Amino acid sequence: MKMHRARLYAIVAVLFCGPVIGQQPIGRQSSGITAVRAEDLLASPVGANWTSYNGDYTGRRYSALREITTANVHQLRAAWVFHPGNSQNLEATPVVVRGVMFVTAANDVFALDARTGRQLWQYHRPVSSGLLDDAAAHKNRGVGVWQNSVFVETDDAHLVSLDARSGGLLWDVEYADKTKGYGATSAPLVVKDQVIVGTSGGDSGVRGFVAAYDAATGKKKWQRWTIPGPGEFGSSSWPGDSYLHGGGTTWMPGTYDPELNTVYWTTSNASPDFLGDSRPGDDLYTACVLALDGNTGELKWYFQFTPHDLYDYDATETPVLIDTTENGTMRHLLLQANRNGYFYVLDRTSGKFLRATPFVRKLNWAKGVDASGRPMLTGRIPTREGAYVCPGIDGATNWFSPSYSPDTGLFYVVAMESCNLFFAKADRFVPGKTFYNTGTTRPPTEKSQKILLALSPADGKAVWNYPQVGSGRSWGGTLTTAGGLLFFGDDSESLEALDASTGRVFWHFNTGQIMRASPMTYAVDTAQYVAVAAGSDVFSFSLPH
Repeated sequence: MKMHRARLYAIVAVLFCGPVIGQQPIGRQSSGITAVRAEDLLASPVGANWTSYNGDYTGRRYSALREITTANVHQLRAAWVFHPGNSQNLEATPVVVRGVMFVTAANDVFALDARTGRQLWQYHRPVSSGLLDDAAAHKNRGVGVWQNSVFVETDDAHLVSLDARSGGLLWDVEYADKTKGYGATSAPLVVKDQVIVGTSGGDSGVRGFVAAYDAATGKKKWQRWTIPGPGEFGSSSWPGDSYLHGGGTTWMPGTYDPELNTVYWTTSNASPDFLGDSRPGDDLYTACVLALDGNTGELKWYFQFTPHDLYDYDATETPVLIDTTENGTMRHLLLQANRNGYFYVLDRTSGKFLRATPFVRKLNWAKGVDASGRPMLTGRIPTREGAYVCPGIDGATNWFSPSYSPDTGLFYVVAMESCNLFFAKADRFVPGKTFYNTGTTRPPTEKSQKILLALSPADGKAVWNYPQVGSGRSWGGTLTTAGGLLFFGDDSESLEALDASTGRVFWHFNTGQIMRASPMTYAVDTAQYVAVAAGSDVFSFSLPH
């Protein structure tokens, strides 16, 4: 056994530290030189490496790799398939550093040879019992990396640090209490020497927060509650002890602007979901994007997309950071296609609202967004008898990743045209149970459809669209590359490649499984690969070599 572990350790050390595409080795076990440096995490756009859930800090899911192009993508074929064996619904985006891929399935972490899919090591941790909602399904969206460490959030809200070269446990901290309804489903975000995490449980009556831990030691550095306590700004929405059960969880990774040293983290719905009598007012800071100081977690500004949310319109969709010129002035923008059906453009330095435009046709809860960014309501709210509300419970889009290409200047998102009947009935909070008050159904005649959209941030209009054939069951996100391509998981269980400028379809590969994850790309020894988790497998594709 010792010989076997030593051999695997050596293999991973060679891959993790060895040169790729002309790069110099940056880590040797005996030298103290780190395997993942700040330069790797700061690279934007990413190239050979894919160092975080969204690739780089901007959340754009855009890669500078260009070996695979519109001219040759039709030759793409499966290079390998990996089956973790402990999850039927993978939601992780793989992370790749110098030829080693790290991918998660439930609480397990795998290191793979990114060229062949061969397993190098596995960290196994049993799934937890006594969890609620998404955490009870043991969903996990991937890892963070820093120096020779790999970080993962477990279903019961532990942050675990592993040795990247062996899978050995370095430290393990519990950052939220599962007995109070907390869980975790996200991938961590590594900023400088901090690992930033959030929790799930927004439908389970918890109080949301974002927290940062020292990457070397696991010691907590800061924590930011998303529901204000008594006497704090915004607390008027939370009478009595309701702030302790207000939701606003942080179950997707944020993005980061190194120049502004600002972390952008989004929050989920208010709790209880469909009845707001116990939480009057706007319910800060639910359904928001929070701009936090990267060193301290101090709140710089916030923007609330859906004040007093009654529709489960989590704002946890990726806040994408772009720089563009508008009217001759360079603007530093934050873009988000929100679950509530509107595509938002904010100034990310100040949080100033610039514009919002609807990106789905089925939208009846609001009639528009005013000049301050506040929705103009129609009065259609959940009732005891049931109210027909659009978008439906899954939203106009959801956590599956959008992308942005600086080459086309377009924002890509998979949209959902769907509605539901929303019901509301008062109930008290009971520990250990979900806190919905009450739920939704789909009318028998309701037809749902996914549509891939290419939106212009300048005016919010669709430059092209690609309607899907299917019932809207897919949850696959998007990826753009310098090869002029857009990859996404379609509604027919296929990974597709399109012309990012026009939407013309060039290639598809049927995985035979519903996708609940977003594609990524990386390179090893000059060869570009595109990988995606589909169903219970991880697929990697490349051109013939």
